[in-house]
Amino acid sequence: MSRAKEPNVLAIVLAGGEGKRLMPLTADRAKPAVPFGGIYRLIDFALSNVVNSGYRKVIVLTQYKSHSLDRHITKTWRMSTMLGNYIAAIPAQQRVDKNWYLGSADAIFQSLNILDDERPDYVVVVGADHVYRMDFSDMVRQHIDTGAGVTVAAIRQPIGLADQFGVIEVDDADPLKIAAFREKPTDAKGLPDSPEEVLASMGNYVFDAEVLREAVTRDHDLEGSKHDMGGDIVPAFVQQDSAYVYDFISNDVPGSTDRDRDYWRDVGTIDSYYDAHMDLIAIHPIFNLYNFDWPILTSYGPYPPAKFVHGVQGRVGEALNSAISPGVVISGARVHSSVISPNVRVHSYAVVDDSVIMDGVEVGRNCQVRRAIIDKSVVVPPNTRIGYDQEEDRARGFEVTESGLTVVGKGYRFPH
Repeated sequence: MSRAKEPNVLAIVLAGGEGKRLMPLTADRAKPAVPFGGIYRLIDFALSNVVNSGYRKVIVLTQYKSHSLDRHITKTWRMSTMLGNYIAAIPAQQRVDKNWYLGSADAIFQSLNILDDERPDYVVVVGADHVYRMDFSDMVRQHIDTGAGVTVAAIRQPIGLADQFGVIEVDDADPLKIAAFREKPTDAKGLPDSPEEVLASMGNYVFDAEVLREAVTRDHDLEGSKHDMGGDIVPAFVQQDSAYVYDFISNDVPGSTDRDRDYWRDVGTIDSYYDAHMDLIAIHPIFNLYNFDWPILTSYGPYPPAKFVHGVQGRVGEALNSAISPGVVISGARVHSSVISPNVRVHSYAVVDDSVIMDGVEVGRNCQVRRAIIDKSVVVPPNTRIGYDQEEDRARGFEVTESGLTVVGKGYRFPH
């Protein structure tokens, strides 16, 4: 008995995001390259979901400040070329005209040569800067079964938050069909089975390959288009009555629990980025990094295990309710409710609370750090306080959010 042929699926990861709302973390890197969770980059979540779904031909479209992103993909994401698998970062190349990418749809239009080379049956298009787990193969199956022109992944959100999202309103007669796609509505319509919820677009899509080609080509020539997948391409399919929705709540990822099975976080702002880190270190994690049935894949370099030294009275190296990465030395210091990235040193009598500390940071003796994000390669001098006096932090040039988070940019040098 012959086995049914699996569909040929190409994955396109849209990784050109500038990430202005994540400044200063994006001052020197693209948003998908921003470190997250100690050992990861944001793009690792999208790539892990695609690869774990069984799709091993992956194109990453990059544009802004892409060097660190390209380097991470090249060093980390190596597939079996013998089996024809690959993950390739492709920068904007001005293949069509003298414009860089004018939007997410234009990025795909300018990269249609990839479809010519691969000749896929279907294309999965995903964003590169969200934290979540998702099995895209289930979404592809629904797309094939419904005969949709486009299938849009959506997550349920309280109706009171509708004005923060692109909201999908479904057909009363067919809850899989999209009746309207509205950007940040203030009068959103609740779901038929849950009037207090709406479906918010996740920025993930499935297309038949030729349908995608026709859509982005038509959009390229459309006067007034912003060339955006969510803002232009999807509404066009809605008008054609061929847009369908995939409800994320039905996605069953191996190893997921009721607590984290429908977790999805858009880390588009400093506060949401910080909150997503705090989700990782809850005693019962809201997003569980310890699901080995659906691992988040990455490479964090040749670092030794973390080490905690000194145990004398008043000088104890300890970390509680925290995630501590390889290569870290906590030397007679106390770390609480924090995420510490590789190769960090926290020296004696220092206290780090409720913070995110990135690679290569050194926290000097007697320092106090509270509700702060410290980017890579910062050396904090002894006796320094960060996150205690907002005016003092701003005077140093640090970003301080409305919620009181202090952000120290990459490579910041304290005055002597």
